[in-house]
Amino acid sequence: QKKKLLEELGENRLPYMTPADADFDQLWKTKYSKLIFGKSSTVPEELHQMVQEGFLTLRKHDCFFQDLVRIKGKDFVTPVSRILIGNPGCTYKYLNTRLFTVPWPTEGYDIKYCSPQIHDACKALITLNDYLHIEAVKALQGQNLFETKEIKDTTVIDRAQNFATSLTEKASVSKDQSSCCVPEDDYVSLKNRTSYNLTLLNYMDPLQMLYLKQEPYFGMGNMAVSWHHDENLVERSTVAVYSYSCEGSAVEESSEQKLKGRDPAVWHVGLKVAWDIETPGLAMPLEQGDFYLMLDDLNMTHQHCVLAGFSPRFSSTHRVADCSRGTLEYIFGRCELALQNLQTDSDSMALSLKSLETAVVKQVEEIHNEVEFEWLRQFWFQGKRYLKCTDWWLKPMAKLEEFWRKMEIMTSLVLSEVGKVEQSEGQRNETISCFLLVLTERQKLRKEWTAR
Repeated sequence: QKKKLLEELGENRLPYMTPADADFDQLWKTKYSKLIFGKSSTVPEELHQMVQEGFLTLRKHDCFFQDLVRIKGKDFVTPVSRILIGNPGCTYKYLNTRLFTVPWPTEGYDIKYCSPQIHDACKALITLNDYLHIEAVKALQGQNLFETKEIKDTTVIDRAQNFATSLTEKASVSKDQSSCCVPEDDYVSLKNRTSYNLTLLNYMDPLQMLYLKQEPYFGMGNMAVSWHHDENLVERSTVAVYSYSCEGSAVEESSEQKLKGRDPAVWHVGLKVAWDIETPGLAMPLEQGDFYLMLDDLNMTHQHCVLAGFSPRFSSTHRVADCSRGTLEYIFGRCELALQNLQTDSDSMALSLKSLETAVVKQVEEIHNEVEFEWLRQFWFQGKRYLKCTDWWLKPMAKLEEFWRKMEIMTSLVLSEVGKVEQSEGQRNETISCFLLVLTERQKLRKEWTAR
């Protein structure tokens, strides 16, 4: 699609608008209305301070890392450095790379951080997460994307209310809303689509980058992040982004900027309607401490990119990650299902399989592959870096390795069983052909991972 679009454009560039253009507001209202923008001045000063200190702490402790991602079978190092912070045991997968959350402080979990400052940084981000959750609920209600026009709870409505109170009362808000204010289905949907379970933090200093891609369709200049849809999210969930450019000087409108288009010194978020060459693009400047929300299906119908300014920049991108296959709870459940087919003789302690049914063998071997390639290799491939923040993942990974060893034994047991005489030829062939497929896949993936 990209190639076709660029061929169609040739040397031409598509039009785009910034707030300096007369028709900007009209374009925003008609084609980009699900992009909500929050100016820095609307966010409590105390929150700015906590979050910005948190960013700088994580940077000082070298907690931002470039990821090795895989696109169309090739590995690339991301120009942006990242760290994932969120609910304990959650992961987020993008471009074939699984990131593991540095857990933010969560009741009921024993999380040991490498320093009190890292604890404070993670705490600042869960506080920001709560704030952006409330903003997203208000924005969805304001756009009437739910049937009811308002949530009557004052904590959600009244931005002027004391910031600390709004956060401490958030827990009771979530209980109250379902009972008295919003129809149950709407409330559940509203909550599901705004309850961020993690944030992907980004950091980049453009002046340290030898090369940045040029924006190809509109001529918007240097890109920190190319055009994309965010992936691995709950459908129609809101994405919230808080932006912080470190040095004020580069954020000022640069004096030589008399060109049409965006100020190259200032960071911008770019938006376009996906694969459309009729609608002008949008480039929205990001001042220090601004935030924006991509509501409802905006992330599916539109693409966005990040346009680099001159100063270093942090962003905290809060998401409702689709964790249906991405939590520790999920993968432990899968392991327990697989190990139900393993039994130990009470006298000899010898291990054997309960069933050699093709479907059972296939399921166990697929889980075996999932544990190895979606979890263990993904973790140890880049996972040691998390030790700069916390050792929280080491215990669950050791437990997963233990499960994996048992599944290796189960693979050997299948092999020895299918070699036995008492197996009928038809059953043996059926077991072998399904078993061989999963084993071939395992061999191929092991070679790939070794090469990576």
